[in-house]
Amino acid sequence: MPEAPVLYVLNGPNLNLLGVREPDIYGHETMADVQALCEVAAGDTRVVFRQSNHEGQLVDWIHEARNEACALVINPAAFTHTSVALLDALKTLSVPVVECHLSNPAAREDFRRHSYVSLVATGVISGFGPHSYELAVTAALRLARERAVAGARSPKT
Repeated sequence: MPEAPVLYVLNGPNLNLLGVREPDIYGHETMADVQALCEVAAGDTRVVFRQSNHEGQLVDWIHEARNEACALVINPAAFTHTSVALLDALKTLSVPVVECHLSNPAAREDFRRHSYVSLVATGVISGFGPHSYELAVTAALRLARERAVAGARSPKT
């Protein structure tokens, strides 16, 4: 039996405090709540759901996803606006990448309006709280399925 596809959902700094950190911006749901939403939205697709406050760890997981994932959803959190390292790592992927944010960065401080990740993301979903993740997972998996179907249709040389 073929292995189920794998979706990586990666989360950046301070998201481990989701539910207690600035609930007026990020809501009261915890990372465990968000993970459960992602797993339900993914259906039969296995979800690798991880969070780190360390940029290098996120880079390592992106590298791992190169060989394991059919798609990647990433909430880079504060690294969105600062990390060329994440940008360079994401450039190595050949799978759909969906950038995801709980809040709407464009409606917040000026510095949050620039995203290095957006330069390589297939799409961006933001501003819907935890529902942003559900939408991102659905979009990423749809893009992965469309690529798989297109690849199956193309002639082999």
